[in-house]
Amino acid sequence: MDTINRFFIENDPVDRRSFLKLSGILGAGILSVAAVPVSAEALRFDRRLYKVSKTRLTMGTFVSMTLLHSSRDEAQQAMGEAFDEIDRLTRIMSRFDSSTAVAQLNHEGVLKDIPPEVAEVMARSMKFHNLSGGAFDISIKPVVDLFKARFSQGKSTPPASDQVRKALTLVDARRIHCSGGVIRFERPGMGITLDGIAKGYIVDRTSAILSGHGIQNHLINAGGDIRTRGHARDKRPWTVAIQDPEKQRQYPDIIHMTNGAIATSGNYEIYFDREKMFHHIVNPATGRSPHDATSVSVLADTAMDADALSTSVFVMGPRRGIRFINSLPRCESLVLARGNQKFPSHGWKSART
Repeated sequence: MDTINRFFIENDPVDRRSFLKLSGILGAGILSVAAVPVSAEALRFDRRLYKVSKTRLTMGTFVSMTLLHSSRDEAQQAMGEAFDEIDRLTRIMSRFDSSTAVAQLNHEGVLKDIPPEVAEVMARSMKFHNLSGGAFDISIKPVVDLFKARFSQGKSTPPASDQVRKALTLVDARRIHCSGGVIRFERPGMGITLDGIAKGYIVDRTSAILSGHGIQNHLINAGGDIRTRGHARDKRPWTVAIQDPEKQRQYPDIIHMTNGAIATSGNYEIYFDREKMFHHIVNPATGRSPHDATSVSVLADTAMDADALSTSVFVMGPRRGIRFINSLPRCESLVLARGNQKFPSHGWKSART
């Protein structure tokens, strides 16, 4: 059985939170870091099929690819180009490198000659902002930065309510104006973070690179943003284990996938305080982290859609979030809530049943 999230739980050479601390990016999502090789292998199943896999540190997380192909050399070449594409897109989307388009927009409040990749992600972000009734909002950066700065100073208490309210005056994606190849903020001090959608977009582009090389059977896992195509060995579907928020290796569910994507948002990956009351997912209406859910997994056609929707549902909460997913075509979700409660959407299919 090909288990994906299980690989990261049992074989991570670096604890994710320790890695974030060491990298100095506590609370960050996508960022440009050195892509450090972690593991790689090429196994020959028979005379007609190779399994080529590799895991690297990039996008601020561990990215794993598993390819099945008749030629080991062709698979390795395609994988190399796919990782190159990840590095290229990460440099474009990062808000931590001052030379990127996103960082320049945040600094200047206006960006001309928008890179097409940024324009595509921005347009999709605005769609999800409208679709989710504002639950998904890329302009949340001022609030995230406020909490990050507070806790990075070693403080044990969150920012004062008046500071949060002030930061919230800068949060509203409707005040981001895009026209004629120019993005402009309506108010000084606004900023965007694409952390809740760009990783999914990059995973989709990576899958397209592999497919373009004729690699019709592959799986990409970028820290819980997963895209699959085709089948695993012996024509079986890919098997994906949903991460346990408590990290006890008691997987809440297991699903089978062929062509599609799944993304998981949780309060256990990037958080500011020991109690996980303040984490990287922020409700743009309140400026606080939602607490009703501990994990949200969303199945969709693309990793970008699954990425944005999992964040949206986490902000909405279990019941409202599942009603939202049930209203969307070709999407399913599993929400894990406090007290070991599970909230599946109508069409969620467990491999255990």
